[in-house]
Amino acid sequence: MEADKTKNGQKHTATDKRETVICVSGLKKSFGTKKVLKDINLDLRKGENIVILGRSGTGKSVTIQCIVGMLKPTEGSVKVFGREVSELSDDELKEMRMKIGFLFQSGALYDSMTVRENLEFPLTRVLKLTDQAEIDKKVEDALESVGLLDAIDKLPSDLSGGMRKRAGLARTIIVNPEIMLYDEPTTGLDPITSREISDLILNIQKKLKTSSIIITHDMECARIASDRVVIMDDGKYIAEGTFDELHKSKNEIVKSYFLDIS
Repeated sequence: MEADKTKNGQKHTATDKRETVICVSGLKKSFGTKKVLKDINLDLRKGENIVILGRSGTGKSVTIQCIVGMLKPTEGSVKVFGREVSELSDDELKEMRMKIGFLFQSGALYDSMTVRENLEFPLTRVLKLTDQAEIDKKVEDALESVGLLDAIDKLPSDLSGGMRKRAGLARTIIVNPEIMLYDEPTTGLDPITSREISDLILNIQKKLKTSSIIITHDMECARIASDRVVIMDDGKYIAEGTFDELHKSKNEIVKSYFLDIS
């Protein structure tokens, strides 16, 4: 992997002393005879956005599923907040997941609920809030932060693709997660809306001090939202650095991602 100063395959600077909130070391994952992840090493530091780039089928989403305990590694270690995920009990895993926000490609809204009701759901079911005035304020604040307050009483079917992504993002951040995981957040969106979602990801990082992993193939999203970019190929991370550093790479696989970037 390309990097200046590395530890576990990741680039570190002598002055960066931020807490590591996710530490993936020697991660391998196989499904039968198919080896999807071959040796993944990744450190996510507090307040940092990492973008993972890779073609379809390279294992980007599998990495995230191992991080949140949806899949168990074949080999290796995944630690979140310093604790080995595979060793957590069901209750401990549930507690950990409450600190992690996950934005799915579809937004994963409940079709039969209004936007308001979708946002109320995690407040009443996860945080167990009962004060309606408090709930209303949190819902309105979350929607205002993504520019969607006017759609509060609409159904998901009445929203555009970009609006559904915003509503899904509002529902995710309403519980104030410490870590955000974004799975192709701009897929299916036009360039202007994609740019708006990318800017929102950056604003959330600054406002909520989140640490994020962003899976995307959208180079403009990677440019806007990333502190570091990791490129994945054949089940491994082959290069890592800032967007500008990788833009100058001489590695042919890395260069292929930047062909249309001026």
